[in-house]
Amino acid sequence: MIVAVIDIGKTNAKVALVDLATLSEVALRRIANAPVRQAPYPHHDVEALWTFILNSLADLNRERRIDAISITTHGATGALVDRSGELVLPVLDYEFDGPDQLAADYDAVRPPFAETGTPRLPIGLNLGAQFFWQQKRFPADFAKTAAMLMYPQYWALRLTGVAANEVTSLGCHTDLWNPSTSDYSSLVDQMGWRRLMASVRPAKDRLGPILPELARHTGLDPHTPVFCGLHDSNASLLPHLLSDAPPFSVVSTGTWVVSMAVGGGKVELDPARDTLVNVNALGDPVPSARFMGGREFSLLTEGQSQEWSEDDVTAVLARQVLLLPSTQQGSGPFPHRGAQWVNAEDLSAGQRFAAISFYLALMTVTCLELIGGDGPTTVEGPFAQNPLFIRMLAAATRRPVIASETSTGTSIGAALLASDGATVTSKGERTAPPIERAWGEYALAWQQA
Repeated sequence: MIVAVIDIGKTNAKVALVDLATLSEVALRRIANAPVRQAPYPHHDVEALWTFILNSLADLNRERRIDAISITTHGATGALVDRSGELVLPVLDYEFDGPDQLAADYDAVRPPFAETGTPRLPIGLNLGAQFFWQQKRFPADFAKTAAMLMYPQYWALRLTGVAANEVTSLGCHTDLWNPSTSDYSSLVDQMGWRRLMASVRPAKDRLGPILPELARHTGLDPHTPVFCGLHDSNASLLPHLLSDAPPFSVVSTGTWVVSMAVGGGKVELDPARDTLVNVNALGDPVPSARFMGGREFSLLTEGQSQEWSEDDVTAVLARQVLLLPSTQQGSGPFPHRGAQWVNAEDLSAGQRFAAISFYLALMTVTCLELIGGDGPTTVEGPFAQNPLFIRMLAAATRRPVIASETSTGTSIGAALLASDGATVTSKGERTAPPIERAWGEYALAWQQA
């Protein structure tokens, strides 16, 4: 069975073909995904994405017959649609700071962390704050809303005409969901939104076949099923939920580095350090923490060589060249601390790259500690291809790290929604903690600094 996975990330959008028989990607199309910085506020270019999705489906279907479609997207994003399924307002970019203008008003109505597992986050990172701001700033447009949708299900609606919601996106630091009761939070009722919330469906529900006009446009079989879909970090987690024995941790890397602990130690989550309770595809709460590691990596390495040698690594470890947090502020485990270099005079390009990789690994270690991470750690996404990140992560956690072989674990996880009980064993090179003392000493120096 070939599943086309629509994967809308914050930086890139992809359509991947996944062969369920081998649980591998067999084809991929990708474009950059940048917000439109025009009135009424910065927003996602959904029409450009829609054109890309349809063209990719048509193109890929000519290579391999598509049997099903699944969807995964980044979180902190939702859509307001009218009775015809059209947007009543553009899909807001969560990096827009407009919702901060009403922060005091929103804080007066949002539920406590104990209810939702959602920390109070800046800009539009709490989806409830986005909806609140849109309702207050654009009341006439908001009044036309017939359904409030999470972002994966917005695309499912466009593909099938069926409106739904799903718990992994509802439970992704939105303020909208209560993980302990598996129901909407008090905010939803206080704002009168419950009647607008589309019905909650399991991620693996078949919402329906692709719409007839889309079948004609793409050449897909008109009976091609479309699955409800899920949040991207939870898509990365799903294969491990189905096949790995707890305790284990999964680190999903992209624009955000999201760490999730399954069966780990009991800890008190600290909302001030960007820990949260995610809800996995099976509906269960998952202690999680994150920082904007992919964005940091892009900014720190822009225009710089990413070549390095073992001599560079040895020099950085010996000199203890440290990059201290945070280069992206406002989120992550050190949200209010400014970045600082230590012992960084006259670095070569390779040494700088090694220190950046170590910084990202040690930020991830901090996240894992905050959520009680235990057992082997599997790294999904781009950082799995960085051996320096992997080695330092193993050194500082003193636990093995598995670097996933797939280019993006989100595609495999989302494709599994279309399977009947298929599971996947973690594939990838297993790295044990380095035996050289310099690695552990470096991690300790960073943590102490």
